[in-house]
Amino acid sequence: MKGKIIIAGIGPGSKEDITPAVLEAVQQADVIVGYKYYFQFIQPYVKEHCECVDTGMKKERERAEQAFDLAEQDKTVVVISSGDAGIYGMAPLIYEMRKERQSDIEIETLPGISAFQKAASLLGAPIGHDMCIISLSDLMTPWETIERRIKAAATGDFVTAIYNPKSHERYWQLYRLQEIFLHERSGETPVGYVRQAGREEQEVKVTTLAQFNPEDIDMFTVILIGNSQSYICDGKIITPRGYYGRQETGDRRQETGVRRQETGGRRRESGDRSQETGVRRNLVSLL
Repeated sequence: MKGKIIIAGIGPGSKEDITPAVLEAVQQADVIVGYKYYFQFIQPYVKEHCECVDTGMKKERERAEQAFDLAEQDKTVVVISSGDAGIYGMAPLIYEMRKERQSDIEIETLPGISAFQKAASLLGAPIGHDMCIISLSDLMTPWETIERRIKAAATGDFVTAIYNPKSHERYWQLYRLQEIFLHERSGETPVGYVRQAGREEQEVKVTTLAQFNPEDIDMFTVILIGNSQSYICDGKIITPRGYYGRQETGDRRQETGVRRQETGGRRRESGDRSQETGVRRNLVSLL
C-alpha cells in the first residue's frame, strides 16, 4: 500500500474535543509524528507497535521531513498539531514541503477544534460577528507586519483572537496591542481570556480592555477582544449577530408601509372627493 500523510488537529487538549475522524486516524496510523508535549493527549488511542516520533519545540521542519521520509516507505503517517492543524499548525508546512520535494505522496487534512473556538465557548458567545485571528509571535513574521495587522483589526472593529500572546523572551508586544486597541475602542470593550483551554489547569477570565492586565497572560493563553457592539451579561461576553436589530428594523419598515398605505388611502379619498366636486360643477354648468 502506498504511503500517506494525514495532518490531524487534535483539539485544544481534552479527549472530549478530539473529533472521531482524528481518533480513527490515530488508531490506524503506522507512525505518529508530533511535538512531544502533545502525545499525552492521544496516547490512550495509539495502537500497539505504532511508531511515535516526537521532537521538541521549534522542530516543525524536522517533523515534516521525517513524515515524508516515512510515508515514502509506504507507511501511513499521522502528523499531529494542537487545535486545528491549518491554524498556525503543521498543514501549511506539509503542503509547502510536498511542492518543494516534488513529491506525489497523498496528503489528507483532518480539522480539529481550535483553541479560539474552545475559548469562545467558555466565554459565552464572543465571536457572533466578523472576526480575525492574530499571532503575536515574531519568529517568522516581522513585528512591523504584525502591528499593521493589529491596527487593521482594531480600526475595522473586528472581534479579535490573539494567539501566542507572550513568552519568556517576548512580553512588550501585548502591551503595545492593548495600547493600539484602546486608541480605537472604548475601555469598556469586553475582553476574555482562557488559559489551558480544555485541560485540567483551565482558567477563564472576563474583563474589559481598560482593566485587562497583560501580566496575567502566558504562552498557554488565548485572548478574545470584543467589537464595539460586544457586551458582558451574567459574566459572559456576547457579540450580537444583529437579529434583534434586524427585527426592529423590519418592524419599522412594516410601520412605514402601513403609514404609506394609509396615506395612499387618504389620497384616493381626496381624489374621489375632487371627482365628485367636478361632477357637480359639470351639472351646474349644464343647468
